[in-house]
Amino acid sequence: MLLLHISDIHFRAPDCLDPNQDPDRVYRTRLLRDVRARVAELGPVSAILIGGDIGFKGAPEEYRTAMIWIRELAAVAGCPLERVFVIPGNHDVDRSIIGHNAAVRNAQAAIARANGEHRERELRAQISDADTAHALLKPIAAYNEFAKILNCQVFLPDRLYWKQDLDLEGGVVLRVHGLTSTLLSGAEGRDDTRDGLYLSPLQTVLDPVEDVVNLVLCHHPPDWLMDQDAAEDAICGRAALQLFGHKHRQRIAREANYVRFSAGAVNPDRYELGWLPGYNLIDLHIRGAGPDRAITVDAHLRQWQSNPDLFRPVLTPQEETVFSHIIPFPEPPRAAAPAVAAGAPGADPAVQAATLSESSCDTLPGKPDADVEAAMGDASTRNLVFRFWNLTASQRREIALRIGLISEEELGLPEPERYGRALIRAGQRGQLDQLAREVAEKEAH
Repeated sequence: MLLLHISDIHFRAPDCLDPNQDPDRVYRTRLLRDVRARVAELGPVSAILIGGDIGFKGAPEEYRTAMIWIRELAAVAGCPLERVFVIPGNHDVDRSIIGHNAAVRNAQAAIARANGEHRERELRAQISDADTAHALLKPIAAYNEFAKILNCQVFLPDRLYWKQDLDLEGGVVLRVHGLTSTLLSGAEGRDDTRDGLYLSPLQTVLDPVEDVVNLVLCHHPPDWLMDQDAAEDAICGRAALQLFGHKHRQRIAREANYVRFSAGAVNPDRYELGWLPGYNLIDLHIRGAGPDRAITVDAHLRQWQSNPDLFRPVLTPQEETVFSHIIPFPEPPRAAAPAVAAGAPGADPAVQAATLSESSCDTLPGKPDADVEAAMGDASTRNLVFRFWNLTASQRREIALRIGLISEEELGLPEPERYGRALIRAGQRGQLDQLAREVAEKEAH
């Protein structure tokens, strides 16, 4: 599986709105050409992971321009647009909304000022209240409109972060966790300070599952968080692959049980110290079998140089162009329990009944499942989500109401939340096939 990791694109309005007067466009164009060349060498990209700061000030027109470029990127990478994943960064926060909205400032302040031991409880209280939850999301409203078609929007309290599964190989799943580090970003309308943001244990559960490899995609690295020590420990102990942005410094850290990537910005400020656009290609494979399984990581770090203008490889200490690493598989394979016939010596009726119930329940399409959202990362479902969002607003509303995915009371919710909930319910209730038929009918007319 080949992953393309980029971050900090910074589509800045009004500059980005006119291609002929956008001084940053050349770097994005060169990146497209370099990706095309790398794909010819390595094969098509399986997924594109964008680590935040898509816009510069969270303006709607920035995301319209960004989507045009992202479509170009997906095309040259040989990656379906439905396999593009995004998270918000601090530049995706519209700070002007915070400055003019007391409800946003009050909700952020209540969380930030809570004592460390009580902050998690305060966060839960704020995001569980409908009014304060909506206030906290107002600064990323334009981002959410952009992210909804990629099924990566944020809504509270249910979707403080998202998770999606990608089939790796050998029966192994790569579970991508898109974390939200920007809930307190832009407090009082000001720039963020180090140690001023909050992730919380609500986002770092990363529960170990057999045959699942966890990947964390987060804009801010732990040292920008109030809870940096707890977040660092949780992420390092539970995620074999870690992708961060924000710092505009391209780095790779290879540890015994994980690999951490710090993305170089696609478009850092041209006047900042150490200005060097960059991006990462990460090739993942599973080798071995049973308890000897391991994850092989071959990383290609690409970095800008001027005169001549091009992206070139970052070299390892051994002057090689590929950073290679092997990580032991995080969870041992599930051991098959020996079958014991009913009534046979040693058979426990209670255990047999529980086992039968569990195995049967796994096949029920409508069973409540904590990982139903993650399972919706498969290609066909993400394609369905993409097609659903491409319908007109009236068509989406008609379908969701007719098959009972939303209630009349939910029509007042912002669209990214309203239909985000509806799509997850379709997965939970086993209605994805029904939804696909409804969408196909609308598309035919």
